[in-house]
Amino acid sequence: MVIEIKSIASLTELENRNKLNYLFNNCPIPDDERLANSGLFVKRQDLTKQLFFNDLYSKFIGVHGVIMEFGVRWGQNLVTLNNLRGIHEPFNYSRKIIGFDTFTGFANVSEKDGNHKIIKKGAFSVTNEYEKYLDEVLDYHEKECPVSHIKKNILIKGDAVEMLEKYLEEHPETIIAFAYFDFDVYEPTKKCLELIKPYLTKGSIIGFDELNDPQFPGETVALKESLGLNNVAIKRSKYSGIQSYFEFL
Repeated sequence: MVIEIKSIASLTELENRNKLNYLFNNCPIPDDERLANSGLFVKRQDLTKQLFFNDLYSKFIGVHGVIMEFGVRWGQNLVTLNNLRGIHEPFNYSRKIIGFDTFTGFANVSEKDGNHKIIKKGAFSVTNEYEKYLDEVLDYHEKECPVSHIKKNILIKGDAVEMLEKYLEEHPETIIAFAYFDFDVYEPTKKCLELIKPYLTKGSIIGFDELNDPQFPGETVALKESLGLNNVAIKRSKYSGIQSYFEFL
C-alpha cells in the first residue's frame, strides 16, 4: 500500500532517512532489548516534536480538563501525551486524552485549502483497521502508568465534527485544557474550533500543526474566521518547527 505524504526534505535528506530505515529494519539488537534501545532511531526532528509537546504540557498542567487531538493519523502524538501525563501528573485520572480521526484521510477539501497536489480527498489515510492496532498500543502505554485500571485514552473514529458534537453532548462535564489541531484542512478545523470554544477555560492551550503554512492555508483561514487572528497571541515554542499555540484568555 502506497500512502502519499507531504515532505519538505531534500533528496539528500530522504536518502539519509532511507538508510536509517534500512538500519531499523535490519537491527541486530535482540528482541528483548530492542524497545529499550529505540532511541537509536529517534530522529532529531521527532525528538524536537516530543520536546515541543512537553513544553506545551508544562503550560497547561495546572489547568483542569481533558486533552483532545484533532487529526491522529498514526497516533505518535497521543503516545507522547500519554507518557507526559504519566511523568508530570501520574495520578490525574481525569486527564483523559481523546483523539479524533477518520482514519481514512481527508473526508473532503475546500477551495480554501489551496492547490497543493496533496490536498485531495483521502490524503493522509492509514492502513486498513489501523485504529484497532493503535488502540492496543495506547492500552499498553497506559498500563505502564499508574491508575491504569481507569481508561483515560480514547480513540474516536469518524467525521470529527459529528463525533465531537456527539461526545460533547454525551459528556456535558467536559472542560478542555489542551486541544491540538492537526487536520491540515479548513472545514473540520473551523467547525471543531467553534464547537470546543464553550468548553475552554482561561489558561487552556490550543496548538496547531500547520498555521502560517503556505501549503496548507486552510488551517490558518479556519482560525481567522472562527476566533480571529487578532484576538489571540499566536506563539512558537523554542522547540517548534512550524507548530504554534496560543493560550485561551
